[in-house]
Formats: sequence, structure tokens, C-alpha cells
Amino acid sequence: MTAETSDRVLERLGRLHPKLIDLSLGRIERLLAALGNPQEKLPPVIHVAGTNGKGSTIATLRACLEAGGYRVHAYISPHLVRFHERIRLAGQMIEEEALIALLEECERANGGTSITYFEITTAAALLAFARTPADVVLLETGLGGRLDATNVVRCPAVTAITPISLDHQAFLGDTIAQIAGEKAGILKPGTPAVVASQPEAAQVVIEARAIELGAPLSRWQHEWRCEAVGDGMRFSLG
Repeated sequence: MTAETSDRVLERLGRLHPKLIDLSLGRIERLLAALGNPQEKLPPVIHVAGTNGKGSTIATLRACLEAGGYRVHAYISPHLVRFHERIRLAGQMIEEEALIALLEECERANGGTSITYFEITTAAALLAFARTPADVVLLETGLGGRLDATNVVRCPAVTAITPISLDHQAFLGDTIAQIAGEKAGILKPGTPAVVASQPEAAQVVIEARAIELGAPLSRWQHEWRCEAVGDGMRFSLG
């Protein structure tokens, strides 16, 4: 018998839905409920959306937090070489045996029901994060925000929106304002939101959504500033 590998399991999971992208929260919420709702048992979450710079934002946050002695979970996409890059548990890339076990557990809980590859693998990551002690979770959206599978985390500690531009218009809308509305879907009532430099059309949408939710905003060049200084950088408030 051929030994099971994560690549084999992932290939099976990729056949559970006819589309690679089908934005919805219903399927992953159903699966997470079957798994005991691990998204409600996570360390404090920093949830990052945006068009440009999400990956570098997550990488910088991880480096800073780990340098400060914190144990950090991180979820990113896509990967460069191996799927394992997407899930880091307390600073370490997930190991093959652990990944296989998680994917197969999610596969069994899903019971052959239609679900996208990103949704079921996001569920696996959240399950891993809930079971492994850490101080913080860095969570990168896959596409958009409002209906992205990562948006099942209802009470993040902080949300962040990196610069927005036109992307995935077939799914997110034809204008900067429409796309910003989807990205701003990660904002949560009362949860602080850090916002990078934005086009005016995006900034207006984000600010309106934040006011609606009562989410305190920290905007670049308003509430905070950061600039290169020699070999380092200078950060200031106000």
C-alpha cells in the first residue's frame, strides 16, 4: 500500500468543489461546527486584509513578535514550494505527519460535502492553532475579506488593512470603493483597526465602515507615522 502524503490528501480535498473560488462563509462555518468551533478557542488574532503587502506585513509582525519572545502562529497563502509554509505553529512550519492528521480529520468531519480547497485547509489551520499553545495568531485573508474563509474569526484582537488597489474584480467588484468594501468586511465592532496608506476612494469606505461598527481607527499619517531612518525606522503616534 502506498503511504499517505499531504499532497495526496490535498489533491482529494481539491475535488470537493467544482470551483477553486466560491466566496461564502456557510460551508466553512458548517465544517467548523462539526469540528467543535476551533475558531472560538484561539489565542489573540491579528487579522490582515488588503491588496498589496499582506505577506510582508505578516512576515514583519512575526519577526518582531518572535524577537520579543512571543510564540506566534501564522497562516498565509499562497505557498511558494510546499503547502506546509501556509501553517506555522508557535514559530515552526507544520510537520508532515501533523498536517496529514489534521487534513484527514477535516476530511472526515466534512463527510464529502461540497467545500472549496481554501475553506477546508483554513479549517485545518484553525484547528491546529486552537490545539497548540501560542501568544498570538497572525491570520492573512485569502481573497477579499467579507466572505473570505478566514473571516469566521468573530472577535480578533486587531484588524489591519494594507494598501488597496484593483484586484480579483470578478469576485470583489470593478471599483476601488467596491473592493475596499469587501476588504473592510474584516472590521469588527469595537476592535482596533490599523490602516495603511490608501487611495481616497478606499479610505472613505473604510472610515465609514469603522464609524458604523465603532471600530477605533489607526491610520497612516493620521494616528501613526513610520519612516526609514538610516538602517532602521522611526515610528511615532499622532
